[in-house]
Parts: sequence; structure tokens; C-alpha cells
Amino acid sequence: MSPRRTMLAGCTALALALGATACGGDPVAPAGGGDKSLNGQTITVAGVWSGAEQKNFQKVLDAFTEKTGAKTQFVSTGDNVSTVVGSKIEGGNAPDVVMVPQVGVLQQFAKSGWLTPLSKTTEKSVDGNFAPVWKNYGSVDGSLYGLYFKAAHKSTVWYSPDALDQAGVKPPATYADMLKAGQAVSDSGLPAFAVAGEDGWTLTDWFENIYLSQAGPEKYDQLAAHKLRWTDPSVVNALTTLGKLFSDKELIAGGQKGALATDFPGSVEKVFGPEPEAGMVYEGDFVAGVAKDQFGKKIGEDAAFFPFPAVDGGKAPVVSGGDAAVVLKDGKNQKAAMAFLEYLATPEAAAVWAEAGGFLSPNKKLDLASYGDDTARETAKSLIDAGDSVRFDMSDQAPAAFGGTKGAGEWKLLQDFLRDPSDPKATAARLEDAAAKAYKG
Repeated sequence: MSPRRTMLAGCTALALALGATACGGDPVAPAGGGDKSLNGQTITVAGVWSGAEQKNFQKVLDAFTEKTGAKTQFVSTGDNVSTVVGSKIEGGNAPDVVMVPQVGVLQQFAKSGWLTPLSKTTEKSVDGNFAPVWKNYGSVDGSLYGLYFKAAHKSTVWYSPDALDQAGVKPPATYADMLKAGQAVSDSGLPAFAVAGEDGWTLTDWFENIYLSQAGPEKYDQLAAHKLRWTDPSVVNALTTLGKLFSDKELIAGGQKGALATDFPGSVEKVFGPEPEAGMVYEGDFVAGVAKDQFGKKIGEDAAFFPFPAVDGGKAPVVSGGDAAVVLKDGKNQKAAMAFLEYLATPEAAAVWAEAGGFLSPNKKLDLASYGDDTARETAKSLIDAGDSVRFDMSDQAPAAFGGTKGAGEWKLLQDFLRDPSDPKATAARLEDAAAKAYKG
């Protein structure tokens, strides 16, 4: 997940160095309103966010201050959350709350004994306001440690309405129809898809959507936990399906070589930049932020999306990512930290960032009217409507050596597969070898 966190911030801000101190100014002073039950207390909140995301999260922190009187400081960790938080704990300077972007990291923190289970008040809110799957992803050994505050919807295919109109096609409902629509776009003179092959994480997302739809959620969960081997026929089948796209040079802008030289922001630029080189780009809801902020597109008019389509008669997939708030045992203010998570569990807190934009909430009690545009409302509704069928990004559930390291593991092996998709079985065997080593480690 790490490089993609930078992308979510609009690819414009550099993460702060490991020794980062509080950013976003001095602690926020209490404002009017609220019960001021935490007057005089301060909490430090650490997270990956920088740039626009950090500014918008600061609005949530400010709203908490106004409600309770507690002061807040935000520390940007950069991408290496685990390393930075670990060093701060060792140095006796642990933050009170950490916004954790990966299930695997949350589990690591809990098993290291770094976390305090969340309060009964927060747990009650989670039970009432969230689909059970989100509680499951926030729990370790039966205890709730993580509250999922911000989510990503990673089953969206973004397109230029002009490109599809020119090709005479409508947004497809099945994967086979998507490839047919892509062929029509290519026939009209514009390659169908921009694929960000330089960033291996985007290729894992392609695989995960196909696999979830084709193999189903039960096998998805088994593969994510490595209870199913990557040599299983269901994996080979999904790779074969993905290989049909990867091997078709007419469908991919620049062919395989061009895709391998295209990073995530570059793939969005190929569709929504000043000189379009493709009609569609698959990635999460955060594509909209890049299209809007970097290229001035009006979302819903110049840039639109359709749900990642169902594969081979399966259900349309909903793959998600997200940031979970956790409370550190070594933080200096447990009371205020717990109160902050109780606040984050409310639709009131989610509404603050929803109104600011660039945010999706898994909180089903949040009024969809809180979102600033119809496209955000549509993606949020899709995420909520998916309920318990939502599945967290598989590579983010894996050990980092397999699912989250540039030039290694799943990222590299799927790049190799993009380069030569002729032997799905051999790729599956290499994936299993890499997974077996990582999960044992």
C-alpha cells in the first residue's frame, strides 16, 4: 500500500522524513461549543497523510477540539508507518493514536503488544454503524483494536465519456463486455486502457478484482490468508483472464512496454491529460482526485466511472482499502485518545471530511448528502451497499515482503506477467514460492 498512499494525496506532496515532528502547526486551541470535558489535554495523532489529505483530516481534528476542548497534534509518518511508530515507541515518544493503512500492519501492532483494545462505546458504534466485515478487519484474536475511518473503493473503472461516445459504446456490465467495449474504443483510434505497470500495486488490484468476482469471497479470504496455494486452479484461471488483456497490444496504451513505463499518475494523465492516449483507466475512487486536481476535469462530466464488471458470471467485485485508527498503549493520554476514537466512529466526524472531498466512509449512518458531488455519493453508496461482501485489498493483508515491496514478491511477479503473460501456470508457481517464503517469515 505504501506508494499508493502518496498517490492518494494527489501525488503533490513529499512525505516528511522519519524524524518528523508535529506538522500542521502548533496544537489546536479549543474553540467554542461542545462539552469541553477534555480541556487541557492533548493527543498526538500519527498517520501517512500529507498534502490535501492532511489538511482535510486536520478539519476533523479541529472539530474534535471544538467538541471536547482537547488539543491535537498531527505527525506525518510518511509511508513507513511501522518503522516510524516503532522508533517513536522505543524513544519514549509514542503518539496516542495512529491511522494505520494496512490490515497486516494493524495485526503486527496488536501482536507486538503495542495496542489498547477500543472502548465499549466505540465497539457499540462499530456494531451499529458499520458492516461486520469492517469490525473483523479491525480485530485481532477477538479484540477490537482498529476503527476504519476512511475507506477506498478499489473497484472503479474511470473513463472519458467522449472516448466511449466516439466509439459508440456504453459502460459495460460484464468483464467480457468491457473487453469488447475496449476493442471498439481501440478501433475508433484511441487505445482502450492505460495500465500503470510501473507501479506493481496497480497490477495486484487488477488481479484481486478479477479473482474476487471469478473465484468468490470464500476463496479470496483463503488466498489472502495463504490457506490456499497460489498454484490453485482458481489463481491460474484469474491470471489467464488477466492475461487476455495484458497480451492484447491494441487494448493497452503503448503495449506491454508502454504500460511497464507508466506509473499511476501517468496512467490517469493518459486518459484525462491534455493529450489523451487512452479511453479508460482502472483504479480506485482516488483517480477522481488526480483527474480533478491535476488536470482540471469536472467529475461526472469530463471524467466518469463504472463499477468493475462481473467476471464469468460471478458477482461484481467490491475491493476496498482503508485507514484504521488505533490507540497505542504507550501514548501519554489514553482517556482523550479513546474519546477521539469514539468521535471518529460517529457519522458526525465522517461528515466533516466527506464535505471537504477526497474521502469515503464505511460508516453506513453517514448521510450521503454529506458528500460534495454525485460521483462521490455514488461510490460511497456502492461501498455501503456491498455490506459484508466487501473484501480488503489482498496485497495489503499479506506480509510486506510478498504484497507490499517494490521490485519483489507479488508486485514484481505481476510486472513480469504483464511483460510476458503467456504462461499463467508458471507465474502462479512463482507467486506461490514467494508467498510461502513471506508467510513463513
